Amino acid sequence: MIYSITAPSAIRARITLPASKSISNRALVLHAFSGGEAELQNLSDCDDTLVTIKALRDKPEVVDIMAAGTAMRFLTAYYSVTPGTRIITGTERMRHRPIGILVDALRTLGAEIEYMDAEGFPPLRITGKPLKGGEVTLEGSVSSQYISALLMMGGALPQGLTLHLIGKIISRPYIKLTMQLMRDFGAEVAWTSEDTICVKGGGYQDTPYYIESDWSAASYWYEMTALCPEAEVALPGLFAHSYQGDSEGAKLFEKLGVKTDFTSGGVVLTKSSECAERLDANLVEIPDLAQTFVVTCCLKGVPFRFTGLQSLRIKETDRISALITELRKLGFVLKAEGDEVLSWDGERCLPEAHPVITTYEDHRMAMAFAPASFLFDNLQIANPEVVSKSYPHFWEDLKTSGFLLLRIEN
Repeated sequence: MIYSITAPSAIRARITLPASKSISNRALVLHAFSGGEAELQNLSDCDDTLVTIKALRDKPEVVDIMAAGTAMRFLTAYYSVTPGTRIITGTERMRHRPIGILVDALRTLGAEIEYMDAEGFPPLRITGKPLKGGEVTLEGSVSSQYISALLMMGGALPQGLTLHLIGKIISRPYIKLTMQLMRDFGAEVAWTSEDTICVKGGGYQDTPYYIESDWSAASYWYEMTALCPEAEVALPGLFAHSYQGDSEGAKLFEKLGVKTDFTSGGVVLTKSSECAERLDANLVEIPDLAQTFVVTCCLKGVPFRFTGLQSLRIKETDRISALITELRKLGFVLKAEGDEVLSWDGERCLPEAHPVITTYEDHRMAMAFAPASFLFDNLQIANPEVVSKSYPHFWEDLKTSGFLLLRIEN
């Protein structure tokens, strides 16, 4: 399926964003570790959260987490200390996303995990058993989801966990988010040095919890506000002092002409006359917003150099390559420097007459490119249903905001 998108000349909308996927998935695992019955309110309804709910609720012997990277990492650690033998698998892309670093760390603590196919990749056979805890050393430059999985499990171990991170530590906001939620569920966890985190063992408390709205999802409305000639967008459920690292994206969008006003109930986005002539930034702490900023800068004609992108190669797709390929269809020539840098110096090429954006089974490719319809009439997005991974009602929200969507079968 393909959507052909026509953007409105102005947006005035109030959008109810999905709940935070990052908070939902962590809260679900912590709730499961607590063995509690307290209600988790406003859970995300995205695919990644739904597969986590199903796995924890139904306790199947074969757990198919589809394309949910957080579920794969978090549940691998959870099942390592949960009685029973389970196979955890996912989509073809998931079976090519590395997990060896986490498995090695868990094995260091005594976990029983087998690879069922290629070494270092899912699917996994996990036989859960009691683990005491101890010390683990991990590269700080790995995905924060490995670190979060170990930390959350550590709080459930009798002796807790001491995690030593070596080298450059990336994605600190996601580690901070995990630690804050662990404290909310009764754990004692803290940095004891610049590169060491200690978790006191003993388990979690049964805690009712309310999940705030998703700042990652908000980024696409920031992008639309930046690109639309006239825009005012209200986003309830977002807070200035958010647990989510992606809330920092609001500050960067100020440089692209978007003003954020915090109210008692959320934020209101409006346009400002300010726009940077160039944008250079390190996105290591907000990697999920990379596609949003890359596309926004190109469409606004703002050259950029973004660093800290080392995690993008192993996401739902190789996001660096995907951005280079799809933006060339729109006439923008981007350059990558290794695995960490993506830049655009203003170089253009002839755009395709009728570009169709490929989404690579990646929800963020679809949502980051949809606002390009402000500059490209009848822009087409292939496999638009991929947004269900994090923002299931994205297209419905666009329709209520004045976008026209024409469904084309392919």
